[in-house]
Amino acid sequence: MPARPGTYDPPMTATAAVPNAFAATVHWLGGWWRMVHLGAVLLVLAGSPSSYARDNRRLLLRQLHESTSPHLLGFTVLTTLVSLVLIRIVVVTAVSYGLSQYALEMVVRVLVLELIPLTAALFAALRCTIPHAAAMAVAWRAPGGDRADPLRNEVLPRVAAGVFCALMFAAVSCVVALVLAYLSVYGFSTAGFPGYTRTVGHVFDPAISLVFGLKIVLFGIAVALVPAAAALDDARESRAAAQLHGLVRMFAVILLIEAAALVGSYG
Repeated sequence: MPARPGTYDPPMTATAAVPNAFAATVHWLGGWWRMVHLGAVLLVLAGSPSSYARDNRRLLLRQLHESTSPHLLGFTVLTTLVSLVLIRIVVVTAVSYGLSQYALEMVVRVLVLELIPLTAALFAALRCTIPHAAAMAVAWRAPGGDRADPLRNEVLPRVAAGVFCALMFAAVSCVVALVLAYLSVYGFSTAGFPGYTRTVGHVFDPAISLVFGLKIVLFGIAVALVPAAAALDDARESRAAAQLHGLVRMFAVILLIEAAALVGSYG
């Protein structure tokens, strides 16, 4: 807080700054550790047969349906419009520079490999996992239950639904973008199908296909797990601070995954 006129606030000394910096570092590392720990616990619960009892299975299926189906059509329409614009820009630009033979490969690499998985993950976070995180925080604080019940009955279904939502968005949008790319170049003719499949197969070689699949899965896990871990950290800090820290961690994890995928694909 700024000093009042006529007063003097001495600067923070090094001895006072060191404990504050150490406490902030410990708190930052603790947030990452709790996120990893929650992921490990949920992985164990996901492999437990008791998590798929009749009631839990019904709850999981309901979460998958409610998280994905209301938003799938809207996201597909949005990505269709954006894909049409980007495909048109790339194709016209490539033709104007005499590089029409590379237009389809550029579309697949830029749109399908890079933009759509990232967009699908962020849209799933906005429409699914972040709202779920708020519901998880309420369920976690509900009195009268032990720690295992909220994890198994509230957290696990919502995290699994968030991962499924991101994967479904990415899969449907990639298929739509590939179909639109073909129609934009060849129209409603099957004459270009052999060349098109050859181009797509050249892009999706085994190494890039593996990296692409892992990236989509890790994006889904990141956008589902990180907000959930931040929501369960509400007990240690204010809700606004927990949500802000969760968003920062989520974007940091997404950035790391994208950087690792670029290195694996083109390094």
